[in-house]
Formats: sequence, C-alpha cells, structure tokens
Amino acid sequence: MSQPVGRVPATARQALGRNPDITLEELARASGVVRRTLFGHFPGRAALLDALAEEAAEALRDAVAVGTRGTESAERALADFSLSMWPVGDRYRMLLALAQRDLGMARVAELLRPARVTVTAIVERGQRDGVFHSHLPPGVLSAGLEAMTIALLEEVNTGALEDDGTGVAVATLIAAGVPEKRASAVVEEAAAESGSAAED
Repeated sequence: MSQPVGRVPATARQALGRNPDITLEELARASGVVRRTLFGHFPGRAALLDALAEEAAEALRDAVAVGTRGTESAERALADFSLSMWPVGDRYRMLLALAQRDLGMARVAELLRPARVTVTAIVERGQRDGVFHSHLPPGVLSAGLEAMTIALLEEVNTGALEDDGTGVAVATLIAAGVPEKRASAVVEEAAAESGSAAED
C-alpha cells in the first residue's frame, strides 16, 4: 500500500470521530489522495469500515495479551485489563457510533469476543476468590462492565469526559465489587508498573 493510502485508516479514525457521515470523497481529500486511488483500495464505505474493524480487532487482541499476562489477583487482572483496553477503545471509539448502523451486531460481537471471554474469566475468578460481587453470573456482570465502559467512551465522544484510563479502571473495579480505596490503590499500582514497563 502506498504511503498516502497508508494514511487513510488513521485519517478515517479521526475524521469519522468528528463526522460519522463523512463521505469517501471528503476522506480522500483529508488523506491527501485522489478519489480514484482511495476507491481502488476501498471500493465503498463498508470496505473502509471493515478495514478499520480488522485493525481494531488486531489491536484488541494485542491489548488482551498485554493486559492479562503475569497477573495473580483477579483485582489486579481486571485493572491491568481495563488499563490496556482503554487506549484501544479510545482510539477506535468512533466505531461504537457506527457499529450498529454500518458493521452490524454480529460483526461487533466477533470483534469483542476475545475481550469478552477474558473479562468473564477474570470476573469468575474474582467471584470465586470473594473479591467481586457474586449476585450476578460472571457473563452477566462482565457484560455490565463492558456496557459501562462503552458508555464512558461515548462520553469521551461528546467531550463530557477526559480520562487516561485510570478513572475508568477504578470505576470498573468498583462496579465489580471492590471498595473504592482498594480499587484506587490497585489501579495506581497497575498504572505505575505499566508506565515503568513501557519505558523499558
């Protein structure tokens, strides 16, 4: 893929975040490529969105791997997972607005499956260890945590929320049943170690 066309997905993420109804012609201009070149790689809006969905799926799989390695407690596992997921969600949050309309719920479910399986396993472990609420089945509680995260990402879309992921991670642990002070301490430790690892 040529360099200008290689910029299209990144430009599309930003442009769709500002205007979900942007046309491919407008996107071509924003990306610095001619319309014919863009349509040669992405014959329509659906093809472009599918390419972005694939990119998001790969980033999501990478984040799942990073957010679940070498973690002992379920609290810390959920904090690590939330912190690793937030940048991916933030980067691709425009897909949330387009998901039902353009991608379809089956495609969205396929994209989110690795994260859903991972969170459900973490929640199940936390319930077994007595650190998470146990009044809901693991899959139901993890679905609630996912819905909350998506709602918070949508608040970022509207400009009502700014967060580096730590506030959302704390909220996630609290929603799972961890007391606020403990949740803040776990996330603070996870964020500090994550920052140190990124510097190495």
